[in-house]
Amino acid sequence: MEHVTCCVVGGGPAGVMLSVLLARAGVKVAVLEKHRDFLRDFRGDTVHPSTLRLLDELGLGRKFAELPGPELTEMRMRVAGETVVAANFGRLPGRHKHIRMVPQWDFLDLLAAAEPLDLRMGTEVTGLRRTDGRVTGVTYRDSDGDGELSADLVVACDGRDSVVRQAAGLRPDEFPLPMDVWQVRIPVPPHDERDGRVFGVFGNGQVAVTMDRGDYHQTSYLIPKGEDARLRARGLDWFRGRLAELFGWDGAVLDEIRSWDEVKLLETSMGRLPQWHVDGLLCLGDAAHTMSPVGGVGVNLAVQDAVAAARILAGPLSAGRVSTQDLAKVQKRREWPTRVAQRAQLGEHEMLLKPALEGTLTRVPPPLRAVQRFPLLAVVAAYLGGIGVRPEHAPAFARR
Repeated sequence: MEHVTCCVVGGGPAGVMLSVLLARAGVKVAVLEKHRDFLRDFRGDTVHPSTLRLLDELGLGRKFAELPGPELTEMRMRVAGETVVAANFGRLPGRHKHIRMVPQWDFLDLLAAAEPLDLRMGTEVTGLRRTDGRVTGVTYRDSDGDGELSADLVVACDGRDSVVRQAAGLRPDEFPLPMDVWQVRIPVPPHDERDGRVFGVFGNGQVAVTMDRGDYHQTSYLIPKGEDARLRARGLDWFRGRLAELFGWDGAVLDEIRSWDEVKLLETSMGRLPQWHVDGLLCLGDAAHTMSPVGGVGVNLAVQDAVAAARILAGPLSAGRVSTQDLAKVQKRREWPTRVAQRAQLGEHEMLLKPALEGTLTRVPPPLRAVQRFPLLAVVAAYLGGIGVRPEHAPAFARR
């Protein structure tokens, strides 16, 4: 049977980043991705300063800078009729004082080309192999049929609906969320100027956030959880009217939303595994901790997980001896930053999203009022969202 040192399941940001780093450490890695390409819309496209710095350390910063996509330097909110600068990235320390909006497929193509990778597209993992209770590989299905792959370590990077996590018997603790999200592209009117901002509107029973994507506004319209079918029944004219009310867009622009097929539903979830590993298997990114879409931090947390895992596991993998203690070190390193990020998201749900959707948000909450009064707090908010607690740096063996 074919054998690799590490089998990474899932070719998303965590899986591809981990594979590049381990390849630079000389570890034999295979990446199994069920899709045949990276072209999937409305995935996490926000690349935060912590990830931009990491790309510099890997020698990929210049190539990444050449990819198309605007820079976002500010997060503004209109809350109960008042405008608040909630996050100011322009005053962050270091070189990168912005969030880059880059299509995830471009980001993944760049990473995948950084090293010669054994990247097996169109290969769907169907289960796990076990020997004496230890995970020793995976079963899969590709264009040639069913197969098996032996590995010293399997890493689940296959997202919030992880097949590998389920096969390992790992169950996350779930946190209730008040909303689902409609995602839609709104063309930028001919005479609009790019503003480099994220702009959110909260209040009067509505929540929506729009981001500058150059020639269109990537817009998220929040709906009460489970209300998708009922609200779609009101018709597209109702939805267009809501967006016109929130953002002042004219009818000619909104008429570009020609059918509900252009309005994609994201059913949100948030959870965290109490234990990220079993013998022979480790979960990272969304497979270990699903995040709310608030702040767009999911991709960057997943990348940070991958960096920590590569630094901690490259040595044991090279020696052919990966223990559960090694895997526990990865969780110990990354669980606290995850908890901090999730607690911040849950706090924003309670402070803003839930009362706004319920129509009870009638004034700017005290924390945002403090940001209004002391603008330096907007820089602190940008640091926590854009860099975060315990940011990871590229291991020495991976730097270029």
